[in-house]
Amino acid sequence: MSGNIELLNTTLAAAKAADRAALIAYLPAGFPTVDGGIEAVKAVIAGGADVVEIGLPHSDPVLDGPVIQTADDIALRGGVRIADVMRTVREAYEATGVPILVMTYWNPIDRYGVERFTAELAEAGGAGCILPDLPVQESALWREHAEKHGLATVFVVAPSSQDARLATITAAGSGFVYAASLMGVTGTRASVGAQAQDLVGRTRATTDLPVCVGLGVSNAAQAAEVAGFADGVIVGSAFVKAMLDAPDEAVGLAAVRSLAGELAEGVRKR
Repeated sequence: MSGNIELLNTTLAAAKAADRAALIAYLPAGFPTVDGGIEAVKAVIAGGADVVEIGLPHSDPVLDGPVIQTADDIALRGGVRIADVMRTVREAYEATGVPILVMTYWNPIDRYGVERFTAELAEAGGAGCILPDLPVQESALWREHAEKHGLATVFVVAPSSQDARLATITAAGSGFVYAASLMGVTGTRASVGAQAQDLVGRTRATTDLPVCVGLGVSNAAQAAEVAGFADGVIVGSAFVKAMLDAPDEAVGLAAVRSLAGELAEGVRKR
């Protein structure tokens, strides 16, 4: 079975044709439980998310701030495994038809096996992977298998990336480019900052891929601001915090659905 990179491409193209940015939501697998995590993905999609990133919980993150680290710790203590991540992708995709990606550090894939991981992700209906710590110059094996299985390879660029480096990264990627709005880890911010707009402009000069901005967006006003210059708005910590702050799972699911609705309105007010 081939993965769903084309579904991802058409979804992002449809948002652009509608003169708006796409809303991309992030949630970790296995949080608060595997079943609860699947329901949370369905809830953000019901609220208006166009694309969802499923985080593969990792004990030693480099990009994730304290909110997502807390959720990952809950998932890991609950015994989450890569099989649960694949199940989350499969059930979310089958229930919604929305493109689902996995966001993961390289070590779990390397240990699991690249061919096995890509084949299982494609079979589950996944659209691709975001790999924040895989250097482009070391990505040939991954990209070979991802392309074979119809999966997007999304790389992360940062404000510190020089223009020549941006060109190298975007030439190797597919699906979209993940533009980190600032130097630092994930988490909600009071403002997203001018760095993000500059980075999007510099990245667009090197590629026709959609450029989507993450790190810091937490409300409709920020989503609208970023949607004014980016092709997609990525929100993670705000969704995870809504689940963490809820007194029970039902309240948490209602909260993330409501937040997705507000953010979906925001990306339409660019």
